[in-house]
Amino acid sequence: MAAARIVIENCAVATVDAHDTEYASGHVVVADNRIESVGAGPAPAQLDGVVRRIDGSGHLVTPGLVNTHHHFYQWITRGLATDHHLFDWLVALYPTWARIDEPMVRAAARGSLAMMARGGVTTAMDHHYVYPRGAGDLSGAIIGAAAGTGVRFTLARGSMDRGESDGGLPPDFAVESLEGALAATEETIDTYHDASFGAMTQIAVAPCSPFSVSTELLKQAAELARRKEVRLHTHGSETVEEEKFCEELFGMGPTDYFESTGWLGSDVWMAHCVHMKDSDIAAFARTGTGVAHCPSSNARLAAGIARVPDMLAAGVPVGLGVDGTASNESGELHTELRNALLINRLGAHREAALNARQALRLGTYGGAQVLGRADQIGSIEAGKLADLVLWKLDTLAHASIADPVVALVFGAAAPVTLSLVDGKAVVEDNHLITVDEDAIARETRDEARRLARIAARD
Repeated sequence: MAAARIVIENCAVATVDAHDTEYASGHVVVADNRIESVGAGPAPAQLDGVVRRIDGSGHLVTPGLVNTHHHFYQWITRGLATDHHLFDWLVALYPTWARIDEPMVRAAARGSLAMMARGGVTTAMDHHYVYPRGAGDLSGAIIGAAAGTGVRFTLARGSMDRGESDGGLPPDFAVESLEGALAATEETIDTYHDASFGAMTQIAVAPCSPFSVSTELLKQAAELARRKEVRLHTHGSETVEEEKFCEELFGMGPTDYFESTGWLGSDVWMAHCVHMKDSDIAAFARTGTGVAHCPSSNARLAAGIARVPDMLAAGVPVGLGVDGTASNESGELHTELRNALLINRLGAHREAALNARQALRLGTYGGAQVLGRADQIGSIEAGKLADLVLWKLDTLAHASIADPVVALVFGAAAPVTLSLVDGKAVVEDNHLITVDEDAIARETRDEARRLARIAARD
């Protein structure tokens, strides 16, 4: 059977390939779920099996955005503890989070995914680490929500086993046992992980953080991940308080502690990495450890400015993350393109920190790198998966900016005319077509109110 082809032409193209190839007016041809060709000018006229031909005049096509760090459940606790730094924020919210259940998590996942997808995210991830006893099948609910939205997805199956009585931050009833966390994580991998090219669902092993996880869980989780050949994810070096915590408890900084537990390597990526010394960056570069940069959340929690330009110069893989919507209420990734560029210019490198194309690379190819999928997604190249976004740049918001990549990154959030995931449309004319946005809004509002009532009662 001949391939079904989608042709997008007469648009600007930013491929984000190794040479940053761009076309002022070019085309992309999709055959089934793969990119067949990309180039200058219109697509060949005599293509077989064309099911759709799109005139992209006034648009820019890019690879789909890749989100590398999120906590979906936080969608139903947005707007709380708005003037706290990380540790106080966690202490304020953990008692509420510990009351989540399966319907709440499903609704929150649907809300988080819908917000990202409608803004150009084609590959999402969720670091879910709160598994209260008796809460139901939380991992299944999250994975089902991603499948229903139609995005490519990595569930980082998190865990916590260091509660308040052991010197951790979460309440004791919100943590799992060491054995229980490891067993549940392995079961999640066995049930859901797809290692094949083009997989829609993958699993990573993801104990939460040094201040909520025992050393033994970190060590055994790393062994589990490598035995199962999946990736590892956690939080690292987010705040000065975390650095002090590690020094007091373990006698070393976060990076040295992670290395001592087997948590540096090309199969590892960590969220935030704000407070990194030169030696820490060198260790990440030496081992190929990746970073999920979350500029909006880092600002919201007053964590600081991550040294992204220095990481990139050293060769550290860096992607972008939304982070949980209790510390980034907008919940979408375009904001992170812009804020990564602007916030890093407040640091030591000033205006030379990042440019528009580097920011776009962080949100596309960089994200694919840290998720271990750079051979499949993250750039527009023949043979890669057809995860693409067509951004409308001829409206009032962008019409006077001549450079389309600058318009996308520096400008307001651009409407998404078309978003393809695996060659299938997820967004059309700035609206999700896979789910009902209004129904999700009602569902998440109801579940947020129910959680607030339960937390207030308890």
